[in-house]
Amino acid sequence: MSGKRSGVLELAVLGLLHETPLHGYELRKRLNGLLGAFRAFGYGSLYPCLKELLAQGLIAEDSPADTAQSAPPRHAGLTGQARPRSGRRSKIVYRLTADGKERLQDLLAEAGPAAWEDDGFGVHFAFFGQTRADIRLRILEGRRTRLEERLDGVRAVMSRTRERLDSYTLELHRHGLESVEREVRWLNELIASERESGAASPPPSARNADNETSPGPLPG
Repeated sequence: MSGKRSGVLELAVLGLLHETPLHGYELRKRLNGLLGAFRAFGYGSLYPCLKELLAQGLIAEDSPADTAQSAPPRHAGLTGQARPRSGRRSKIVYRLTADGKERLQDLLAEAGPAAWEDDGFGVHFAFFGQTRADIRLRILEGRRTRLEERLDGVRAVMSRTRERLDSYTLELHRHGLESVEREVRWLNELIASERESGAASPPPSARNADNETSPGPLPG
């Protein structure tokens, strides 16, 4: 797995475990359910990632207490003695460590190209609820810039090769162009909303400065 893809998966795993501890199968289901619109994760990539995160101390694994032995027997034999229960392996539960929480915050603070390219944007967007407003805005603007560049490239290709393309290939290009245009419009709406929210809520530094410079009560 490439560095970009492993970084994306690391963010996804840490982000989900920040919400609640999960065992491997449930974690995979959450990944596919939450991020299925962007990518599908499989056991082949998930478990090596978990192993690496464990080695780095970013997550820990717990084995739930096996309560089967202390539970009353369901059936008894002719002698009145309990039949032995069939053994079942306890599922290992993964949880985020303190170091893992710090690493997650570092990943959520990244707003460079890796956060707005195709591989990373969907995962970063899925965790926007845990991301600072200024970082969200930078990622959205970066994504929009990247798509606008892509639009210019597709339009240039279509204008040069339109006469040489058959109708089906031309429709395929047009479909791709319309899809990117829709995403740009969606990003424009999100960016406008983020800017309005930022204008309504000044950053903490500005609020602190106002409090420091505000006059005290007037003498009576």
